[in-house]
Amino acid sequence: MTSGAVDAARNILTRLHEVMASRNHAQAKLNTVVEVIGECLDSEVCSIYLLREGMLELFATRGLAQEAVHVTRMAVGEGLVGTIAENIETLNLAEATAHPDFSYRPETGEDKFHSFAGVPIVRRERAVGVLCVQHVEPRRYVEIEIEALQTVAMVLSELITNADLIDEEDARAFAAGQTGPEHLKGLTLVKGLASGVAVYHQPRINIEHVVAEDTEAERQRVILAFDRMREQIDRMAGQAEFGVGGEHEEVLETYKMFAYDEGWTRRINEAIDSGLTAEAAIERVQQRTRMRMRQIDDPLLADRMHDLEDLSNRLLRIVSGQLGTAATLGLRSDAILIARNLGPAELLEYDRRRLKGVILEEGSLTSHVVIVARAMGVPVLGRVRGLRGVIREGDPLLLDSDQATVTVRPSQALVEAFEARFARSRERQAAYAALREVTPISRDGQRITVMINAGLRDDIANLNLTGADGIGLFRTEFQFLVSATLPARERQTRLYRDVLEGAGDRPVMFRTVDIGGDKTLPYLRHDDGESEENPAMGWRALRVALERDGLLKVQARALLEAAAGRTLNVMFPMVVEPWEFDAAKAVFDGQLAFLKQRKKMVPEAIRYGVMLEVPALAEQLDILAPKISFLSIGTNDLTQFLYAADRSNPKLAERYDWLSPSIMRFIRRIVTVLDGKGIDITVCGEMGGRQLEALALIGAGIRRLSITPAAVGPIKELVGKIAVAEIEAAMAQWLAHPPRSLRAAMIEWVSERGIVVD
Repeated sequence: MTSGAVDAARNILTRLHEVMASRNHAQAKLNTVVEVIGECLDSEVCSIYLLREGMLELFATRGLAQEAVHVTRMAVGEGLVGTIAENIETLNLAEATAHPDFSYRPETGEDKFHSFAGVPIVRRERAVGVLCVQHVEPRRYVEIEIEALQTVAMVLSELITNADLIDEEDARAFAAGQTGPEHLKGLTLVKGLASGVAVYHQPRINIEHVVAEDTEAERQRVILAFDRMREQIDRMAGQAEFGVGGEHEEVLETYKMFAYDEGWTRRINEAIDSGLTAEAAIERVQQRTRMRMRQIDDPLLADRMHDLEDLSNRLLRIVSGQLGTAATLGLRSDAILIARNLGPAELLEYDRRRLKGVILEEGSLTSHVVIVARAMGVPVLGRVRGLRGVIREGDPLLLDSDQATVTVRPSQALVEAFEARFARSRERQAAYAALREVTPISRDGQRITVMINAGLRDDIANLNLTGADGIGLFRTEFQFLVSATLPARERQTRLYRDVLEGAGDRPVMFRTVDIGGDKTLPYLRHDDGESEENPAMGWRALRVALERDGLLKVQARALLEAAAGRTLNVMFPMVVEPWEFDAAKAVFDGQLAFLKQRKKMVPEAIRYGVMLEVPALAEQLDILAPKISFLSIGTNDLTQFLYAADRSNPKLAERYDWLSPSIMRFIRRIVTVLDGKGIDITVCGEMGGRQLEALALIGAGIRRLSITPAAVGPIKELVGKIAVAEIEAAMAQWLAHPPRSLRAAMIEWVSERGIVVD
């Protein structure tokens, strides 16, 4: 802002401050406001249009016909005023009639005026009115005048809100009318349906006071806020979790560049000099940035402007003292959470009764928050571009993560269709819930063990809710993912003990910590600091635990102490060679000996198992079999290794099918090799939670499934409809002579028997 603009804005704000402090009624204040602006800017016309019942109504004018006040009304997008409000943008025209959206209103007497400039009056990111000036002489307004108008518009926003000239319902209705229903596409991270209002993880700061009482005091507030923000950015840049090199470092360097940008700080200080509060000054500069962003076609530059938007929000939160997230403030209704990205610990802070879904601007299939959200049963849609320009706080949303879409401000017809689909889904869930006490036994008397996967303390309640046979996979790494530091042994022991007590006499299979690869921890990284090109097949799971044996020793001791007097089931992830199992078991043996030596209570029995995820292990099962009591097939990793297809790559997600002869023959071979050896074989993974795939697994000889809690009911229902001998015979035939599509053959098989599968 130039010195001329500062002086002009300060002069206007000084006079407006007197107007706002007067005891005149709202209309009289607006009448005075247009006179003040007209005089200060030497403008022949100054007019204010405000939102009323979804229309923009002329509320006050200097220079146009007074009889047009409260008579002239324009719809959203109609005329120049409607265009400004619709797009929340500034117009500066030397010849108004040349603009394609110009609309002549004869009752105003504006036909003699040629030049036109207008700015939106914004409240909580919604346009609630328009401030405009006009001249007879055709000319473009200089930057000084436009900046002064934009500053005045902020003051008007406060004035009209305090005077109740518009209400929030009008603003929301107007915003909905601006764009109507919109559909955004993204990437399905966790499937599911959800409806609720949009809640930003980092809430926007509502600026209540615009005009400063003490300019120097406001300047000091901004200086302190900048210092604190820069400390935060420097601290973030120095944290180990960002590693060395890569995108994180580039992002933080950009943040630092903006945080220390003198031009940004100068513009904010100039806005304060014009008479604005610290919050209003930051918002004033931010509004200008947003308007520039709408004109940028370069995606890289647009991303950089988004970074500046993030920093502006951070600065606003610091200067206003409103540092909490939406979780701190509490959810007041069913909500869909909006964030650029989110950590697992942040997600767990939200009220699970109110949190219905999550939408991320970024996010990946393997991010920590997705892993936790899947366990919580919260649908997540990621990589939704441009959502901040479309979704506003409080907007109603319909999230269909199954179809990778979100509908913003849906019409009534869309809401009704969605609710009907949701109702059918709930009816199915209710029917499945009724199967809680039903034992999964097939028509020919075969008992199928159906267990759940878990990883959080709260997940234990799902045992009783579903009537599951136990926990076939307890992911101990969740406690590590949501912790800022390595969880102490006492904390681990408490968690494992709580899980065992909650499970009662039902078994719990604890998988030792599976970190590394796609589940990196900030406090546990490569010694050389190098990132991995292919983390899924890199330094992860048991490989990490054996190299950092202190990690496994602490966990072994915690598990042994927690299971004192009980049976402990423990399995090791990503075992490739039998010696790896031996080394991991030796750690447990050492801790067991330590506890016995100190006369501590120990488990009455310990059953060891392995996760078969790497195909190579199948070639040495004869060597491993005598040493283990159970084996769990991890179909998620196994599939990507068999197909050399990264399961986190959306381009490859549809390139392989669980119901392929390759996978089914592999699983059948494992069952055959271990037959008669007294080893429990369980399939852990998403494959076992789908009805058609579960049927295929049963046909291949699998009798134990560990699945997501939501899938227990559907699988129980399936088991009761089939004869195991019948599907085994069919599967043997299919695997011996593979059909063109095993999936199609199975669909035909169930259809012939009247079995409906999802």
